Amino acid sequence: MVKTGVAADSKMAEQNSQPIQLVLADVDGTLVTNDKKLTPQAIEEVKRLRARGIRFAITSGRPPRGMRMLIDALQLTDPVAAFNGGIIVKPDLRTVLDEKYLPSECVPGIIDSIFKHKLDAWVYTDSDWFVLNPAGVHVDREQRTVQFPPTVIKTYEGFTEKIVKIVGVSDDYPAVQRAEADVQRDFAGRVSAARSQPYYLDITHPDANKGMVVSALARLLNISEKAIATIGDMPNDVLMFKRSGMSVAMGNASDEVKKQATLVTDSNENEGFAKAMEKYILSQLVTN
Repeated sequence: MVKTGVAADSKMAEQNSQPIQLVLADVDGTLVTNDKKLTPQAIEEVKRLRARGIRFAITSGRPPRGMRMLIDALQLTDPVAAFNGGIIVKPDLRTVLDEKYLPSECVPGIIDSIFKHKLDAWVYTDSDWFVLNPAGVHVDREQRTVQFPPTVIKTYEGFTEKIVKIVGVSDDYPAVQRAEADVQRDFAGRVSAARSQPYYLDITHPDANKGMVVSALARLLNISEKAIATIGDMPNDVLMFKRSGMSVAMGNASDEVKKQATLVTDSNENEGFAKAMEKYILSQLVTN
């Protein structure tokens, strides 16, 4: 379902005072279906955006090479923001435009906090993914998503340098939420901590969040933040909603996330991304 009627139209007109020049999309739960597939309709809408002169970029908690299949399928030419903005690369995945590592002195405490809440901890560098237990919860899911296996190590002790992201993982959703609150409190100002899924707590550099991705892309592409439209489904997408000129929450998002967006589209299982591009971006070009 989407927001409709006078209130939605008024909200869109108020926030979208500048023509949209770039669409920035979250990936999982937004651009792809639950089985991590791009639909033909989603691919077609991105082509239509490009044909109308609107740029298209993606941002995700995934590592850079975990987005290669999307880059190829969508023929992306604009920067790719991996690790929620921890690393921004060109679509060749080799040319680094920006990178931000977690403060090394925070890493042991973050991992201890994750373990205190009985979550598994995954650690990412710019190129590798490390786990302690290869049979742990959601390891198989992550491997299918990013399409490369983790490196198994025995301990994270002394493992503090050039860490881009730490993830707390559990199917105990309240425990993930409590861990999020504790990390936000204990490392305030030194890290960014937000759930990218109910079972994933993503922890990155304080400037490695999706709100800063909007600012970074505006700077790199020399456009206004208000000329950017964002679309996502999770709490960590709200930061980019707040900085962009137009924001769209997916139908599968929580009510709290939907309240933070300009507009709401259908779910990722029912072509919500494609419908949003058609209704809120491309149709507005025709109207204007």
